[in-house]
Amino acid sequence: MTGTATGSDPQEPREAGRPVPDEDAQHILVIDDDRRIRELLKRYLADHGYRVTTAENAADARAKLAGLSFDLLVVDVMMPGESGIEFTSSLRRSSSVPILMLTARGETEDRIEGLESGADDYLPKPFEPRELLLRIGTILRRSKGPGGRNEDVPLGDCRFNITRGELRRGDELIRLTTREVQLMRIFAAHPGQPLSRLDLCDDEAAERSIDVQINRLRRKIEIDPRNPTYLQTVRGEGYVLMPD
Repeated sequence: MTGTATGSDPQEPREAGRPVPDEDAQHILVIDDDRRIRELLKRYLADHGYRVTTAENAADARAKLAGLSFDLLVVDVMMPGESGIEFTSSLRRSSSVPILMLTARGETEDRIEGLESGADDYLPKPFEPRELLLRIGTILRRSKGPGGRNEDVPLGDCRFNITRGELRRGDELIRLTTREVQLMRIFAAHPGQPLSRLDLCDDEAAERSIDVQINRLRRKIEIDPRNPTYLQTVRGEGYVLMPD
């Protein structure tokens, strides 16, 4: 991380003049074995309106997750013992909480490994604090669903649970990738509203893969994917979700 950052946990002394995050502010868990990085991120994110809790390793993070609710996790990959990738992969079996990975390794293979483990985004160190804020904001916007928690979106014999990021046909759980969950949450936040490819992603490279991802979602939702009822194409505009 380059530059400086500022904030604190509710249990720790607060510096004079430092803003106090609102109790309704989105809550972030920062998991990093480097105490200096934890403190920098904690102060910086708190200064920008987030509530922040920190953990020094995967075991500490699990203890925090058992007692607190978080809107997003910032997870360092290179931690002693259980790595960030192992922790993320394990957590994904029971939780769809958004995860942003941090690592000193920026190779393509490392990014792919992080995303395949279930992370929503991947930021190599060192990074600019502003870029971290932008990526966190993007992930939180994507993961936000309408109408509160545990809300289901009916799609024929399927139902998509916004909070859990789960698609079910009856009692059968249909596996979605992390990106497919993100897309479904964006669509669910704008039912009946056509969304362009750019609305559904944040960079041109990802925009080129939207059509492929939509086709995969249709095969999981639609009775006849070639004549979609729920995930429709709007000529010249993009795609629209039409729930029951």
